[in-house]
Amino acid sequence: MSSPLLELDGAAKRFGRVVVAENLSLSVGPGDTVGIVGPNGAGKTSLFGLISGDLSPDAGQVRFADRTVTKLDAAARCRLGIGRTYQVPRPFGDMTVFENVLVAAQQGAGLRRRASYTAAVDALERCGMPGQANVPAARLGLLQRKRLELARALASRPTLLLLDEVAGGLTDPEVAQLVEIVRGVNSDGTAVIWIEHVVRALTAMVDRLICLAGGSFIGDGAPAAVLAEPAVREVFLGSEVTASLAGGTLTTEFGGPAVDGERGGE
Repeated sequence: MSSPLLELDGAAKRFGRVVVAENLSLSVGPGDTVGIVGPNGAGKTSLFGLISGDLSPDAGQVRFADRTVTKLDAAARCRLGIGRTYQVPRPFGDMTVFENVLVAAQQGAGLRRRASYTAAVDALERCGMPGQANVPAARLGLLQRKRLELARALASRPTLLLLDEVAGGLTDPEVAQLVEIVRGVNSDGTAVIWIEHVVRALTAMVDRLICLAGGSFIGDGAPAAVLAEPAVREVFLGSEVTASLAGGTLTTEFGGPAVDGERGGE
């Protein structure tokens, strides 16, 4: 059995009286697919910050690839193989799509010359964006900005990819396209942890689902089982949760706008 790729051991973080992570312990193996759900303000994006290095824990340890990275900043963790996207894409608007991804390859992965160009081209092809390579990023629509955000993360050559609500605001066909891109990345061996309000995207992709509420994990396991837990249903403020297996396909609804990607971010 392979050793875990990522381990959180008792990670804790608070801002004044607000607890965003309380004694969180998590183990993710190479190539795993993990979905994270929870109500607004649950601490989901803060969890990503603790993993990526954007936040330092007040207590606990973070290990990645058999190395303690608790005191390393985000840039150092990115070089080790932790790539991430952000809820709101903020590309360099006056630079082209290719230039945006090239910066990620050079600064994120530390690649130079031909290697950085190859990584940038590969990331754009994987995300279906070679035709937009010379388009200024400021001219992109929402779907293309989401794809560019994903391409920038992939250009850093991650072994662990953190996706923060990349499906929010997209149509059903666009979500399906995004799921296929992420599935392809995972099939190459990259572990994926995906925060998403568009629950159908997660259930189409992940083998494991975790529910976070009040800075604590309240559900962890197979998606259908987690979504059926009373504690998980309760934190969604009475939203009806339906989890079923129909013809071998898991369909899940959190009722209302959360499923359709209309709910706000963290």
